[in-house]
Amino acid sequence: MAWTWRFEKSDGTQVAPPVEPEDFPTQGDAESWIGEVWKDLLDGGADQVLLYEDDAVVYGPMSLHADQAEPTS
Repeated sequence: MAWTWRFEKSDGTQVAPPVEPEDFPTQGDAESWIGEVWKDLLDGGADQVLLYEDDAVVYGPMSLHADQAEPTS
C-alpha cells in the first residue's frame, strides 16, 4: 500500500508541487507531511490536495487555504 497526495488548483487542475512528495507507508505519515509543508505548497501554487491509497481517493479535495479548510474527523 502506498499513500500519495495529488496537488490541484481550485478548479481541479493538477499542478506540480514545489516540495517533492514521497510515497508514504501509512496514512499518518502522509498527513504529518502535509501538515508540515502545506504553506509551502500553497505558496507554490497548489490550492487543494487529495489523499490517495494506491489508486483510490481516501479524501479530498481539501483546501490548503486556512480560512476554507474543513475540519477532519
